[in-house]
Amino acid sequence: MKKAEAFSPAGISSFFEICDTEKNGSQISDLEKVGARGGGFGIQKGVTTYVDVSEAESNNVQVFINDKVAPEAETTKTVVKALLNHVNRAYNVVVKHKVEIPIGAGFGSSAAGALTTALALSKTLDLNLTYNQLGRIAHVAEVKCKTGLGTVGPLMLGGCILTLEPGAPGIALIDRIPISSDYVIVAGVFGPIPTKEVLSSPEKRLAVNKWGRKTLEKILAEPSLENFLACCREFAEKTGFTTERVRTLLKLADKADAIGAAQNMVGEAVHALTTSENAEKVVQAFKQVLPEQKILVSHVDVQGARLLR
Repeated sequence: MKKAEAFSPAGISSFFEICDTEKNGSQISDLEKVGARGGGFGIQKGVTTYVDVSEAESNNVQVFINDKVAPEAETTKTVVKALLNHVNRAYNVVVKHKVEIPIGAGFGSSAAGALTTALALSKTLDLNLTYNQLGRIAHVAEVKCKTGLGTVGPLMLGGCILTLEPGAPGIALIDRIPISSDYVIVAGVFGPIPTKEVLSSPEKRLAVNKWGRKTLEKILAEPSLENFLACCREFAEKTGFTTERVRTLLKLADKADAIGAAQNMVGEAVHALTTSENAEKVVQAFKQVLPEQKILVSHVDVQGARLLR
């Protein structure tokens, strides 16, 4: 029996543009080339994954999320199956995800789960694959299962991310706005918005892609943290994601002197960037409309996903 453990930061997406069709409108068939342009933050709260493997008569995969059996964890299972194709014997694989972030509210939990599974399972199977090769397997699993488009690459880097060109790790072109880990994200969460719904609505896709491209151009014209968040906030308004409850939180973040705040993509949730000294003030502001368990506070992660031991 072999064990390994990996951690990935959560990835908060602040804006995006769906990149899954050719210029002529047909679907891109190579899933490594499907992805998103966009941007967001890696945070120090995330997903820790423990993997146990033992030899078996036939392949068997079990996934747990926070100690509960998770038959719905398709993205993780897809990663496991892809990696088991690299070996010529059968294994019993147990994957345990410890998730410190809300699921389905724009924190990149499925990408973080997929990436940590790839890192830890590759280690236990002695596969000797590179970081990008593992990232590509996680990326393809996410695209296949429609749980996300371009979150895996940013999770491998951390910080304040800008994805300039779409695709899997090694294909995407990713830049960053310099930031240090003494910055804090305070997030307030009302609830999830299913990613699948957004990806399959023609109207939503049209709005997202029109404003996603414009948002990236406006950010690159002045790549500061303040301008990044202001542009992302405008993106949420223009695309029709912003609800009244989200607007209330955004205004509270302003009043509490946050550097800026934007809506999670996609979730009915807000992330405000602030300094360590000012974080408590933002938390107290959010408490005016949210119970404490719906408020998440975390330092920015600048290290990216990694094996732990």
